[in-house]
Amino acid sequence: MMSFSELLKLSWRTIGAHKMRSSLTAFSLIIGVAAVVILTSIGQGIHRFVLTQFTQFGSNLMAVVPGKTTTFGLSGATISTVRPLSLDDAYSLKRLDNVRAVMPMVQGNARIEFGAKQRRANVFGVGVSLPEVWQIKLSSGRFLPDDAQSIPRAFAVLGSKLRAELFVAGSPLGQRITIGNERYRVIGVMAPKGQMLGFDLDDTVFIAAGKALEMFDRQGVMEIDVLYDGNVPSATVERAIKRLLVARHGREDFTLITQSQMLATLDSILSLLTLAIGALGGISLLVGSVGVFTIMTIAVSERVSEIGLLRAIGAERRIIFRLFLSEALALSAVGGLGGIVLGITLVQILDAVLPALPVQLAWAYIGAAFVVSLLIGAAAGVIPAMKAAAMKPLEALRTE
Repeated sequence: MMSFSELLKLSWRTIGAHKMRSSLTAFSLIIGVAAVVILTSIGQGIHRFVLTQFTQFGSNLMAVVPGKTTTFGLSGATISTVRPLSLDDAYSLKRLDNVRAVMPMVQGNARIEFGAKQRRANVFGVGVSLPEVWQIKLSSGRFLPDDAQSIPRAFAVLGSKLRAELFVAGSPLGQRITIGNERYRVIGVMAPKGQMLGFDLDDTVFIAAGKALEMFDRQGVMEIDVLYDGNVPSATVERAIKRLLVARHGREDFTLITQSQMLATLDSILSLLTLAIGALGGISLLVGSVGVFTIMTIAVSERVSEIGLLRAIGAERRIIFRLFLSEALALSAVGGLGGIVLGITLVQILDAVLPALPVQLAWAYIGAAFVVSLLIGAAAGVIPAMKAAAMKPLEALRTE
């Protein structure tokens, strides 16, 4: 009776004796596992990047958008409604308990000019509470004044990138710029913030929401962001907002989107995306299984005399079966580990060469890929092992 350790030694000896064949078998699995590691790392990186973008404004934030909908949408996706959200709606929300700050928002794109320089940039019409609500700091000057009870003034605050494009090294404070067809005085510059879902908040100019409504000829704001106390349940604030706006509008013709709802929806969507990407990489593993099956079948054909000799000296059929199956598993283990090492190395190279591409090792998928490679080895080696075990000793020895 051959022990387990003896079986492993014989399997490794056989693999070492056929280096070229064994290398080709392992290589097919190495490529498959490496593909899973790389693709899932990209998917996991995108997953983390998008969630980070949403959480950079804090977790106790709620958005009110016009139009009643039961599906998830980005701000401004629902812009037509019987009664738009107005600036007065936003200012009325400030009086609610547990509400720290409220910010109406209108977004568009316009031509920005200063002297001979001009460029198109994002224009955000916002309220005075933007630095607190969106957690963006000023680098110089001051932010927009509170125009809630007066006619909005033509003041502008520049994003850091737009300020560098228009003024290079000079100070923009007090300078006049043209936004669209109207002149504005620059009163502040924001600190760098980066991008959020495609919007470069640094290549942006901030003006009063009332001025943006006039500029883009809109009847209502695209979104009202509400910052509430973090120690209060979001459901409590949500009920208070609904009561107030229903009393003002006569019905619920708006949608409330909490940060937790957005994160939960995004997390489920991005998890499915990562899974789908991993499944694409799994196709390479499936191709590798064909290679394992083919090589093991060839191995059985080439080693008929060896099988006959083992059977003649008393090796039982189950020993022959285990021998060939253990060879397939050993090759799969080598291919799986080699694929993991290669995949991790390539991911690190990608991270160094393309820092803008978000990548993060998805260890759960890496572990799953290794397990799948072992299962593939077992599945692909069963039929050749059964064929080898079924051979009769005398017929096998005649091939010598």
